Amino acid sequence: MKNVPFKGIIAYPITPFDTNEKVDLPLFKKLVERLVVSGSNGIAPLGSTGVLPYLSDEEKEAVTEATLKQVKGRIPTLVGVSNLTTEKTIYHAQFAEKAGADAVMIIPMSYWKLTDDEIVAHYDKVAGKISIPIMAYNNPATGGVDMSPALLKRLLEIPNVTMIKESTGDIQRMHYLRKELGEDVAFYNGSNPLALAAFAAGARGWCTAAPNLIPELNIDLYKAIENNELQEAQDIFYKQVELLRFIVSKGLPRAIKAGLNILGEDGGCLRSPLKPLQENEIKELKNIINNLKN
Repeated sequence: MKNVPFKGIIAYPITPFDTNEKVDLPLFKKLVERLVVSGSNGIAPLGSTGVLPYLSDEEKEAVTEATLKQVKGRIPTLVGVSNLTTEKTIYHAQFAEKAGADAVMIIPMSYWKLTDDEIVAHYDKVAGKISIPIMAYNNPATGGVDMSPALLKRLLEIPNVTMIKESTGDIQRMHYLRKELGEDVAFYNGSNPLALAAFAAGARGWCTAAPNLIPELNIDLYKAIENNELQEAQDIFYKQVELLRFIVSKGLPRAIKAGLNILGEDGGCLRSPLKPLQENEIKELKNIINNLKN
């Protein structure tokens, strides 16, 4: 596949804050290092897990640079550069490329509902200003825009747009992409509870925050799929599916921070208006994590 640097488990780091709600870069680099050494196949900062919309331009730049400096080329990096305007998206995409990112990820963020033609023009203009590949990210729950399979097909006609990340939770979308675009299409799953089904549908990778908490299970699932060991893949998936559902339902930044703390790691603080999980939710998460050890 041309200009497709990712395969396997692409891990999302959280963006931790200190007690004054300032980005904690030393802690962020430590958390990125955990993801690298635990076996992740790629790192994707500044997604929804990394609370991209809550950061200033300067903070986004600092997180981008910190990621690239920490990873040091050991695994490929996918930097989120989404913004409401095309101009700002181009700016962050160019910054990520200059910093050394292998690719950028763009979700069409919207206040006013965008037309398909506006979305295509948005991606096309960004693609024309950078030389690294783009992953088009479809997640209506966070971006407010649901890109249809037909629109995604149009986006892949743009030379730099070589990857699709599907996070609608609709497995039929993935089957459509494979059927319409053939085996060469590089699509990725962004819906944690669909991890097994997405790989079965032909997903090239799984973009997930789960490796912050259960890297071995995530990576073992991918290995089982690669080895065509369906029964093994099912067993591994069913072990982790309760945790996957929990972190999605409670909100990834909140849940991952709480999970890190349960594991004895510093998860940092959140930025308002986000607040930590309630005590009963933390207890529930603790039980889920403890059950995984049995």
